[in-house]
Amino acid sequence: MTVLDRLTASVALNDAEAQLLDSLRGVCRDVIAPNAARYDQSGEFPWDSVNALNALGLNAVFVPEAYGGAGLRFTAYLACVREIAAACSSTALIWATNFHGMKPLIDFGTEEQKTRLLPRIAEGGFGALAITEQNAGSDATGMKTRFTPDGEHIVVQGSKTFITSGDVADRLLLFGKWSEIDSAKDAISVLVLEKGTPGFSVLGIEKKMGHNASSTAALAFDDCRVPRANLIGKPGDGLKVLFAALNKSRPSVAALCMGLARAAFARSVAYVNDRKQSGRRIIDNQGIQFMLADMATEITLTESFMWKVAAMIEAGVTDIGVESSMLKMKAADTVMKVTEDAVQLHGGYGYCREYEVERMMRDAKIHQIWEGTNQIHRQLIGRSFIQKEGR
Repeated sequence: MTVLDRLTASVALNDAEAQLLDSLRGVCRDVIAPNAARYDQSGEFPWDSVNALNALGLNAVFVPEAYGGAGLRFTAYLACVREIAAACSSTALIWATNFHGMKPLIDFGTEEQKTRLLPRIAEGGFGALAITEQNAGSDATGMKTRFTPDGEHIVVQGSKTFITSGDVADRLLLFGKWSEIDSAKDAISVLVLEKGTPGFSVLGIEKKMGHNASSTAALAFDDCRVPRANLIGKPGDGLKVLFAALNKSRPSVAALCMGLARAAFARSVAYVNDRKQSGRRIIDNQGIQFMLADMATEITLTESFMWKVAAMIEAGVTDIGVESSMLKMKAADTVMKVTEDAVQLHGGYGYCREYEVERMMRDAKIHQIWEGTNQIHRQLIGRSFIQKEGR
């Protein structure tokens, strides 16, 4: 048993969670992994893979039982994300985005909102998180999308870009600024926009370096009338909801990274054990062993911290902004380095699409950019150590 096997075995899952994960491994092996390269090359949405996940009822993992779900623990959710990402990073991103978009509704929505809006997600619907705009990325206060109250409705005007699953989403967690609040920070509010709302349109789908099977959409909102009953919290609560949401979605990003890194590492170990140069296996070279040692160490240490953060979340700890940033930043850097080394270990073949590590390296890059660039996270972490003058 390798160090990575022991780490996996150390994750405490109950019987229901372990059974679900075992079933998921079968779906990943038989359906998702065999389709990954084809969907990457065609850029088609991976309906076969998504339907296979829905057949397991996997969206129920993070939706509470009261609203049609199973309500399993955060640790079990991360284990599922990691497993899917090892088979197909695009499919994992699609599934994880359901959590990213709908967890704030679970945490901050009213009973009426959750009863009305969550069952569609639990039965396999898509969720999306809509924050980013053309001139508002890591700085959310720069967003221009406007929410104007009009009786029992809110009129939405604006646009969003780089929205994962924005074109297929049944429920869109949409951030914008309340028209009656002047402060750029205090005006940020959040509501759930439902599929089919008049005035909502998809402007286009981005063509990307990686995650080609996961759609990334540009969206427009032209006087969309959304029921005021879909407002999460009060006007101006958006930033509070956003920060709380990111503290849980960033560990989810880490799980995506760890699944992808593990897959790239496994392909590399198999290749260097099999491939021969100058009459001996590549792995018999000390320099190659050093590379594997560094890759395995980075994966093990990063993933160990991921499970620690998951335990903090399950224990109800809410002040985890720094830990969440550390985890996301480290996981993103780890998967980028591991996939880059995986390509290097494969030599010229690693640069060819026939070998999966080429796709894995392309898929890895986005994790250093989305959910806050790694530069922003370093700034957030560093700022946490600033002391007041005179101390």
